[in-house]
Amino acid sequence: MTTAQPAPAPCSTPLLLPPQLRFNPEQFALLCEANPEAVLELSASGQLIQMIPTGGDTSARNTLLLYALQHYARSQGGWRVFDSSGGFLLPDGFVLSPDASLVRQERWQSLAPEQRRGFPPICPDVVVQLSSPSDAGPRGLQALRQKMNTYRANGAQLGWLLIAELQAVEIWRSADGGGPGAAPQRLEPPLTTLSDPLLPGLQLDLAELWAG
Repeated sequence: MTTAQPAPAPCSTPLLLPPQLRFNPEQFALLCEANPEAVLELSASGQLIQMIPTGGDTSARNTLLLYALQHYARSQGGWRVFDSSGGFLLPDGFVLSPDASLVRQERWQSLAPEQRRGFPPICPDVVVQLSSPSDAGPRGLQALRQKMNTYRANGAQLGWLLIAELQAVEIWRSADGGGPGAAPQRLEPPLTTLSDPLLPGLQLDLAELWAG
């Protein structure tokens, strides 16, 4: 009688991908579908960007941020709010996931249902990123500045980069002559609220956000 052998234990070594490997957006979507726990983005050249999970403070701040934006969108109407798990296929080929973003309702409704189900081929109107200067890698301050510039180059009207450790905000605005490479507006503490004419009626409570 043959004794059944146990299945081999899964390999715990992380998968290493050669840097020259490239994906198109369709292949990237399949990769994300097969690895739902992974946090991934895609560069315009097709290179995989492997993100790391946020720390507890940043995650708590992101929850407060999303609650405030969702409350605003529900009360004002005309906007759709997306969290950090939502990837957008930008016009230049990047697939990026802001920590929070807003898209005007009419732009969202103009997409076909199958486009909304996948990575929507649209750049959000408003993007928000949370950063700490002590972060490194894809979530570091310099990397996030590059992302903010990419969003602006792809049509985002407003970007907020929230720097918690310094309690400072960088505003990336398309109307500021904000082509690629243009410097953002920097707001230093003390800051209590954040608002913008693009989002009339929104007063983002920064004191609560910094406290987490």
